[in-house]
Amino acid sequence: MADIAKEADRAKSKRVGNLTRLAPFFRPYRAWVAAAGAALVLTACVSLVLPLAVRRVVDGFQTETSALLDQYFLAALGIAAALALGTGLRYYLVTRVGERVVADIRKAVFARMIGMSPDFFDGILTGEVLSRITTDTTLLLSVISSSVSVALRNVLIFAGGLALMLWTAPKLAGLVLLIVPAVVLPIVILGRRLRTLSRENQDWIAESSGRASEWLLSAQTVQAYTFEGEARRRFDGVTEDSFVSARKRIGTRAVMTVIVIALTFVGIVGVLWIGARDVRSDVMTIGELIQFLIYAIMVAGSVAALSEIWGELQRAAGATERLIELLDVDDHVRDPDRPVPVPDLNRAVAFEGVTFRYPTRPQVAALDGIDLTVTPGETVALVGPSGAGKTTVIQLLQRFYDPDEGRITLGGVDLRDMDRDAFRALIALVPQDPVIFAASARDNIRFGRPDATNAEVEAAARAAAAHDFVAALPDGYDTYVGERGVMLSGGQRQRVAIARAILRDAPILLLDEATSALDAESERAVQEAVARLARDRTTIIVAHRLATVKAADRIVVMQDGRVAAQGTHDELVAQNGLYARLARLQFTEGLAAE
Repeated sequence: MADIAKEADRAKSKRVGNLTRLAPFFRPYRAWVAAAGAALVLTACVSLVLPLAVRRVVDGFQTETSALLDQYFLAALGIAAALALGTGLRYYLVTRVGERVVADIRKAVFARMIGMSPDFFDGILTGEVLSRITTDTTLLLSVISSSVSVALRNVLIFAGGLALMLWTAPKLAGLVLLIVPAVVLPIVILGRRLRTLSRENQDWIAESSGRASEWLLSAQTVQAYTFEGEARRRFDGVTEDSFVSARKRIGTRAVMTVIVIALTFVGIVGVLWIGARDVRSDVMTIGELIQFLIYAIMVAGSVAALSEIWGELQRAAGATERLIELLDVDDHVRDPDRPVPVPDLNRAVAFEGVTFRYPTRPQVAALDGIDLTVTPGETVALVGPSGAGKTTVIQLLQRFYDPDEGRITLGGVDLRDMDRDAFRALIALVPQDPVIFAASARDNIRFGRPDATNAEVEAAARAAAAHDFVAALPDGYDTYVGERGVMLSGGQRQRVAIARAILRDAPILLLDEATSALDAESERAVQEAVARLARDRTTIIVAHRLATVKAADRIVVMQDGRVAAQGTHDELVAQNGLYARLARLQFTEGLAAE
């Protein structure tokens, strides 16, 4: 949460939560917004015309003819019909625009997040990001589709009603205007506190969602370590903090509502008392008093409604602030403004004096000045103890991070000078922890190349020694494998990931402990498939099990983020260094096990 908290502080200093930051999302729909505004003005004007008709009916009840009174009532019905039509049209247009804009915001935030480097996700729970995309946008939808239009309508009624009050009875209207500052002041003061509390409440909701997501996705581990009670206790604590924050927000809003409504209606009663005395003195007619009273009630109602809506707008401002933070957050890994084309022929991979520290562990160098070149078509294996920097090499080569010093080149071109998607399209990866999506087995393999045919998918599965178990699933390749592939064993998930990489058919192949979860028979089958696949490709293999890398063209031994030695298997064994010790240990244990 540290990085996102810094972004939040910076965002607050810039007041990014202002709802005007949503303006770019409305621009493509200016015509719809204009139509909604026209419907809004129509309903407000029609509402303001009704009291005029009431005045004419009341004042003319004794003097006008029956036919004229009938016309007044027919006119009132026409006004009511226009009001109903305008209100329905306003609802449709405003709601449609709201749904469209919020959908665009969700897409924009997701598009931004899915391209963020791992550095960003190191500092924030994925569940919190999801909360912002879902909960905060849902709140925005409620405000844009309802509260904003109601607020604008009430502003129009307030302004129009006040003007007509001045026209109807200037003295009484002047008395009403004396009350306005007393009503507006608590709205402004308490509204600021509401905004702060709303932001705090949304943060606690996101924290709650993040923790719940983390523990539910790890439910088996939680249960295996009998951590359920502690998980419940921690979740209860976060949820209670969220409730306390919400209670403060609700209390502040309730106090503001009480103050505004009380002051407003005290003013109306006082003005009505003075108006009644004016009627008794023949200063104004009963119709004029009723007309003024209706306008006063409309103005008072609009002020009361605005005080209610103000709280919703403050919540929306907090939600907008949190969403804009995600859109504005800095990514340490960026594409250049003018990317250099990816080399077509020479695709040698080179690390030149690369030093790198993970942002979460800046005091320790994961890689310390390494120089390493992998020529096109060469198979290079990275071996060494845990923490030596092997997986870091794989991550930097995909530009999930940028080196602190030195550079990484592809065909002599710095990765930072190329578009990430362009050079990543040349890479197929089999990670140490394979990711299986909640889809069919076929779709999981096809993830490597979405346009692949069924025959190509099955051929890739055969090459990865995955066809037999996939075909034996209840619906074969169309079997839904569950969230994170829960229907598959660890070895099966890894073979699906290998099939995915085989199907991608990329010129650079990265294998990060690709056979670590396989049994001996499957491992041998996959090794043969990988050997065939790597024949015409640049291949980098990370492995702890040296039997996997004996046939590599070159083995690079890493220790403490540096290259300790390199050569073939036989050359490194003859040097009697770290590799020889690891080889003796592993192969002796293997023989003992047999």
